[in-house]
Amino acid sequence: MLLRSPFIYVFFAFAFIACKENPPHAEETVPKTNILFIMADDHAIQAISAYNHPIAQLAPTPNIDRLAKNGAFFTHSYVTNSICGPSRAVILTGKHSHLNGFRQNGDHFDGNQTTLPKILGQAGYQTALIGKWHLDSAPQGFDYSKVLVDQGNYYNPDFVQNGDTTRVEGYATDIITEEALSWLKDQRKDSLPFFMMVHHKAPHRNWMPALRHLNKYDSVEFPLPDTYFSSFKKQRAAEAQLQTIYDDMYEGHDLKMTQGYGSTELAHNPWTTDFERMSPEQRKAWDKAYLPKNNAFHKAKLEGKALAQWKGQRYLQDYMATIAAVDEGVGEILDYLEESGLDKNTLVVYTSDQGFYLGENGWFDKRFMYETSFGTPLLMQLPGTIPPNTQIDGMVQNLDFAQTFLDFAGVTDKTEAMQGQSFKGLLDGSMDPDDFRNVIYYHYYDYPAFHMVKKHYGVRTKRYKLMHFYDDIDSWEFYDLYKDPKELNNLIDDRTYTSIIDQMHDKLDSLQKVYKVTDREFQKAPKEAVDKAYKQFKRLRGKP
Repeated sequence: MLLRSPFIYVFFAFAFIACKENPPHAEETVPKTNILFIMADDHAIQAISAYNHPIAQLAPTPNIDRLAKNGAFFTHSYVTNSICGPSRAVILTGKHSHLNGFRQNGDHFDGNQTTLPKILGQAGYQTALIGKWHLDSAPQGFDYSKVLVDQGNYYNPDFVQNGDTTRVEGYATDIITEEALSWLKDQRKDSLPFFMMVHHKAPHRNWMPALRHLNKYDSVEFPLPDTYFSSFKKQRAAEAQLQTIYDDMYEGHDLKMTQGYGSTELAHNPWTTDFERMSPEQRKAWDKAYLPKNNAFHKAKLEGKALAQWKGQRYLQDYMATIAAVDEGVGEILDYLEESGLDKNTLVVYTSDQGFYLGENGWFDKRFMYETSFGTPLLMQLPGTIPPNTQIDGMVQNLDFAQTFLDFAGVTDKTEAMQGQSFKGLLDGSMDPDDFRNVIYYHYYDYPAFHMVKKHYGVRTKRYKLMHFYDDIDSWEFYDLYKDPKELNNLIDDRTYTSIIDQMHDKLDSLQKVYKVTDREFQKAPKEAVDKAYKQFKRLRGKP
């Protein structure tokens, strides 16, 4: 009889236990990446200090900058249509405006179509939406949603949840941040990955800062752009716009100016709801903060160029003070992610629905395909995947967001109808930025509408841009962005660029075919509608 050492039995016993706990063919379950998408409304690149613009250096955004420090920031991120609602529809669908059906503000978003949150929900994600929606339809595809009514208001905003509208006392930015944290802490299920969209109203017009920030930048003199007083040569659409700070802003509503020395009654204010909804206590604090600086203005009796510069300063002071609360909210959310350990497996994204003018060309607002409103901030972090302090120069668009997020979620089989492409490879370093995309398409439809920016479309390569303004004009513009980054010199008739312009036309024609742009997208508005709009905006401006 063969005798066996007792050590043999011990060895097999441990081996049996180990096999039982870790079967040979069992695969480790890798948790799916959470996705937290934070989007502000009208947040300019110039107003984020990570981008090193002179304005933001005087009003830094340290918490948003954390995303660039921990991850990546993009220097060439663009939109397909620089206006609020259409940008949101593109992000949700991964399709250009003419295919998702939401071309301009006032359209109705078809929520029955396939969207990013629906696909993620089918893939096992818990989905939530908090803040601005602005798509004239009820959100679909979200397990939880609490959205602002229409554009939303800064003070005591109305929210819609489960079909019911409720007014919430407080400051919109703070409320949205608090609601996002509440969902993360109390309603998120630990067993599921999550996709959450946090959409701020700020810093959208009319730039009302939180009470704690009403005097934050009173002593700061921001640099006005050297194009603040512009003359437009061979730029017919730029000349015709109605979005100049010193000509088109409403003195009371936008600039918080008052009727006279010692008065707290607002000057021209055609939209009264923003201030009338404030509580007596809020309005008292507001008036206490603005009265001294408005009195100083009245005492100075400014005129002409000096008055125009003062308006630019007031605009920038309020705009940047409004962003201060957004940055604080981003910090609170990032702090929670780090404290809970969620940061290690959460892709955090910060962006805006488009770029914005901070006095360039004398303007506020957006809409144009010029770089200032066409380009948008984009910062992302995901530890272990996105290296810290990464600058990405590849050209991306909000058209790409849906496919990129789905790629991070491991869902790559339901994007056939989408028109963008995943840029995950730019984030993890597996793709050369020069290989990602060399031309992008843009199309703006919202005319006649606020600011009366003409309809236009165009293409941009890494160096050149070709645009066509149409409807009641027929005007082409071409720019060499290396030599003229501020787009002041329209070279469309410069014969030295003839062959390049021809190539750009070919690219434009090709992209319109690829993106299925039909003749319907070039329809003109009735002349009666255009004339009526000009009269309406003249009345709103307080002019007879």
